[in-house]
Amino acid sequence: MTTGLRAMKKQQTRENISQHATRLFLERGYDKVTIADVATAAQVAKMTVTNYFPRKEDLALDLGDAFVSGLAHTVAERPAGQSALAALRAAFLAAVEHKDPVIGFAPLEFARMITDSPALVARLREFHDEREAALAARLAAETEPGFLPRLAAAELGAAHRLLFDETLARVLDGQDHDVIAAALAEAGRMTFDLLEPSLGTYAVAADA
Repeated sequence: MTTGLRAMKKQQTRENISQHATRLFLERGYDKVTIADVATAAQVAKMTVTNYFPRKEDLALDLGDAFVSGLAHTVAERPAGQSALAALRAAFLAAVEHKDPVIGFAPLEFARMITDSPALVARLREFHDEREAALAARLAAETEPGFLPRLAAAELGAAHRLLFDETLARVLDGQDHDVIAAALAEAGRMTFDLLEPSLGTYAVAADA
């Protein structure tokens, strides 16, 4: 099997496990589903499930990797002359336009499942912390290590956390996703405008 086919097979297996896990969690409730239940539904070994998802929480929050790496990746990929703040502003507004699950858009039942489970709420909090740490590391690599990149990452991380919480709260309120997107676009612009005086000229990407 070639490397490309092997990677495709792994991705298909991961998606199969994730889809069955999500279905079971929504049908029975997160706390009433075991790893063994997921393995049986996906027709794979229990060890296969844990190889792809070491923690049960990650079965429910299967976009965790994208969530944690997202801000740092956006900063790393920005064009020359663009600040970290400008890159993150553009990325957030694009995510709102596409109603990206990574920023909190989800079906009502899924949002309730997360907020009703202390374990999932705690894991989501860990994701926020890990995302901020990854962003701080990226900023430090591009500027200089120390307090300032951690401070900038804390500001940017807190802003994204609040915007995520706002999205989730509106989903739980039963609002239409188009309505949520309009409100989040306005909130996002206001948020990044407020950060502009302190971070507008920080971490501007240098020419290659």
